[in-house]
Amino acid sequence: MHSGALPHTLPYRGLCNRFPVIFHRSRPSINRQPTRRASAVAAEPAVQQLNKNDLVQYMRSGCRPKEQWRFGTEHEKLGYNLSDHRRINYNSIKALLEGLCSRFGWEPIMEGEYIIGAVLDGQSVTIEPGGQFELSGAPVDTLHKTCSEVNSHLYQIKTMAQELNIAFLTVGFDPKWAVADVPIMPKNRYRIMRNYMPKVGTLGHDMMFRSTTIQVNIDFESEQDMVEKARIGLALQPVATALFANSPFRDGKPTGYLSWRSHVWTDVDNDRCGTLPFVFDDDFGFDRYVEYALDVPMYFVYREGQYLDATGGSFRAFMEGKLESFPGERPTLKDWENHLSTIFPEIRLKKFIEMRGADGGPWKIICALSALWVGLLYDSQSQAAALDLIKDWTRQDHEQLRAEVPKTALKTPFKQGTVQDLAKKMLQLSREGLARRGNHEEPFLEPLQDIADSGMTNAERWLEKYYSEWNESVDPVYTEDFTY
Repeated sequence: MHSGALPHTLPYRGLCNRFPVIFHRSRPSINRQPTRRASAVAAEPAVQQLNKNDLVQYMRSGCRPKEQWRFGTEHEKLGYNLSDHRRINYNSIKALLEGLCSRFGWEPIMEGEYIIGAVLDGQSVTIEPGGQFELSGAPVDTLHKTCSEVNSHLYQIKTMAQELNIAFLTVGFDPKWAVADVPIMPKNRYRIMRNYMPKVGTLGHDMMFRSTTIQVNIDFESEQDMVEKARIGLALQPVATALFANSPFRDGKPTGYLSWRSHVWTDVDNDRCGTLPFVFDDDFGFDRYVEYALDVPMYFVYREGQYLDATGGSFRAFMEGKLESFPGERPTLKDWENHLSTIFPEIRLKKFIEMRGADGGPWKIICALSALWVGLLYDSQSQAAALDLIKDWTRQDHEQLRAEVPKTALKTPFKQGTVQDLAKKMLQLSREGLARRGNHEEPFLEPLQDIADSGMTNAERWLEKYYSEWNESVDPVYTEDFTY
């Protein structure tokens, strides 16, 4: 969610699902030495005025041959103190990050005097506004590698968490604590966003401080390939939301939604969120996405190590030197990259496509999200079949799924069946795609297959316990059975 002389080489930025650190994406290598200080990557003033073609070409430069495709897995988790179940503060975050550096060889990312993340071998660990702790994986070519990376990360975090008397919840939304109870992290851009959110929606602070997600980032070969993947991703994102529904509680009580996290995004900021109906138009491509992004209101301009408030102005105005906060100044490509990372639709296009529909969840389901989309979109036969599956869906169909799935997940009626039926079809196509890849990756889908076959999401299992053995309390969530 987030120009500069020092390139960073994490192709799939971790904070992109909210507010990424200002880093540069570089395709050729994932092993260059990363920058360690956020303030070292301030954008230089624009030397040459950008035009729209420059922005389109920036997007187009993400195309890469199929044999070079990689994917990156990201997941967030909520830390809490074992003593009182309250959310961990920055001191605990600081200790975790410093422990990663001193014990496991990570390199710190600093913002002024504060450590705000760490990097190692193409991976990054970063913090969200409420201290949500996120691993953003390196770009890899098999699911075995991404799952190995996740397991290594969780071992490292659990080792230090035991010493700090903390643990991490495996949920998509904080089940108990209010926004006012959540410690704020010392990252300057969050101040700008925190002040702006209530002006454009009612649930922005819920998103910032109380939600967690799993995400996978997908490559494309050409503009046409991008178009197909974007359409499949948007159409079937609600099915992923249903399979991963894992956030039924808020403020200690059921919300009436199985994925409250997904519902939250419907009232964060409609200028930058949603289902992007134009993706299904005949003229959709890089140019059309650029036209959309040019008019999305900005959050900030990053100069000389500082996040400067630019809320409300459009990037189009910035291109014309008419940004009210910075009259006469024009953007660099790094400003464009940062702006793209502050747009939050259900799928997001940069130099790759981000699949953003899943709640945070237990370790065994993290790799399953990547398996789902890689099987579907990294095999030409499965991709063609998925495109055929959605070809006749109307805008009303898309909006119906987006509105209803957060409430009823797999039980949501759709056409002549339910979302459960769609989930089974999606998983079948994904499994066939993984089989054709020949890497024995199909077992990673098993946790999702169990959910699809039973029709019972993790959220519904939480609720079943809440109304029976938990005696209508969420406190049992804070036990070893439900934490990392």
